[in-house]
Amino acid sequence: MGRIVATEFISLDAVVEAPGGDDFKYPNWSFAFDRGPGGERFKEEEAYGSAALLLGRATYEGFAGAWPQYDGDLADKYNGMPKYVVSRTLTDPAWHNTTVLSGDLVDEVTRLKTEVEGEISVPGSIRLVQALLAADLVDELHLMTFPVILGHGRRLWDSTADMTAWELADASVYGDGVLVTIHRRRR
Repeated sequence: MGRIVATEFISLDAVVEAPGGDDFKYPNWSFAFDRGPGGERFKEEEAYGSAALLLGRATYEGFAGAWPQYDGDLADKYNGMPKYVVSRTLTDPAWHNTTVLSGDLVDEVTRLKTEVEGEISVPGSIRLVQALLAADLVDELHLMTFPVILGHGRRLWDSTADMTAWELADASVYGDGVLVTIHRRRR
């Protein structure tokens, strides 16, 4: 059975918008902080531990526009692994091994969890992660919290149908005070 693992770069005030993008008031804001070798290793291990990617359309377009141009083990992993993109508008994805999920989100992701063995990583993809949290489909949250208050931007936390309980599975600090926490859904 697959597990949905949402992974976000997040500010102290819960902003997750464009941590590595330039279409934002504070472009590339996460790059102002050194994650250090431990933080880089964490992100690599997270990627290598994923069985599949689940992406919103905008994040998919960013990944699909970048990863096919890279070489190396990590690029090989991303380019070869199964990718699922939630979209009602994307019909013909060009990135190798991509499937479009255009039906009911809860039905599609519930089915996906039965078909994929291991971690189904959801990097970024703000609206998708919010919808998955609201539907109580996220099994684990990986938050890389940067020591900055942005005061502006889209935040991760949105209204959910009900309260959910989580347990802290791990916490580490890397580089310039970047806090990485792993939270598991308590069922």
